[in-house]
Amino acid sequence: MPSPDTLREGQHVMAVCNACRYCEGYCPVFPAMEDRVSFAGDDLSYLANLCHNCGECLYACQFAPPHEFGINVPRTLARIRLESYEEYCWPAPLSALFRRHGAAKSCLAALALGAVLLALSTVAGADVWPARPAGDFYAVVPHGVMVGLFGAAGAFALLALTIGAVRAQRAFGASPDLKGPASVIRGLLDALTLRHLHTAGEDCTAAEEQRSPWRRWFHHLTFYGFGLCFASTSVAAFYHVVFGWRAPYAYGSLPVVLGTLGGAGLLAGPAGLLVLRRGRDAQLMDAAQSGLDRSFILMLFATSATGLLLLVLRDRPAMPALLAVHLGFVLGLFLTLPYGKFVHGIYRTVALMVYARERQRHERS
Repeated sequence: MPSPDTLREGQHVMAVCNACRYCEGYCPVFPAMEDRVSFAGDDLSYLANLCHNCGECLYACQFAPPHEFGINVPRTLARIRLESYEEYCWPAPLSALFRRHGAAKSCLAALALGAVLLALSTVAGADVWPARPAGDFYAVVPHGVMVGLFGAAGAFALLALTIGAVRAQRAFGASPDLKGPASVIRGLLDALTLRHLHTAGEDCTAAEEQRSPWRRWFHHLTFYGFGLCFASTSVAAFYHVVFGWRAPYAYGSLPVVLGTLGGAGLLAGPAGLLVLRRGRDAQLMDAAQSGLDRSFILMLFATSATGLLLLVLRDRPAMPALLAVHLGFVLGLFLTLPYGKFVHGIYRTVALMVYARERQRHERS
């Protein structure tokens, strides 16, 4: 539930928009808004997570600042989104982390985790410097330790994200018929293709009369780069468990190829999004979320950069130190996934599924 001040602001903005309806063809927020005559907290959270922050409605609005009504839909919904992240968070006491993110804090925490891993490996008698045999990651961090540590972190993140998604689904008013495949598939396709990111066209606004397709492409590079890296790890685990093939794998092997492609996407995508963010109209964003946005982007970039560097230098004496740094960033990323900007993709997908169900009802009626 949004805070009282945010709730009043959201209700004011949506009431004006619902009376005007000039922007009804822009994105799913406005058709979904028109289905409602009043706006409770859960309604506003649903609309906020439907918003792709394309910005078109701000520049089309006749009531935008400096008008006395002060209607700024992108910024208002961004504030409501942040409060929805805190509301759906599990465990609830960790919701405060959404407002405490910072790029420097995230990087220092990741480096600290890497230092702890390196220290534990040294105490355990691992070949830390130089690594013998070169290129053998498990000589530095044993396979069982790596699986146990990252398996536990991944399982915790998955549990927290799942609970958050279920809470979001309930808040958005999802009924049992959402389980039907049609609305689920339609919502997933809208999320995976970023269909609504740029309203009716392929270009996205950065400021009034400034449009380019780069925001879409950098989002795609980031998301699918992350997916390829996950696929690389999954294939490597399958090789190890099923076939007994031990890392390191050849440069032409499937895990390495998938990881390299994914890593390249996770370099270009976050770097591009960071550059675009610097040049985007401040009216489209909530300044309070700058740390949340930048820390996630930089954690993705650093995880990919250290992983690719490790791949190139895996046969060098510096491999153990690079491995510790990379694993520190990966572990830090895992632990912060449920409490960082990653959750916006989860909740937006849920909102798109609910929206697809609502459209199906209109098509049947």
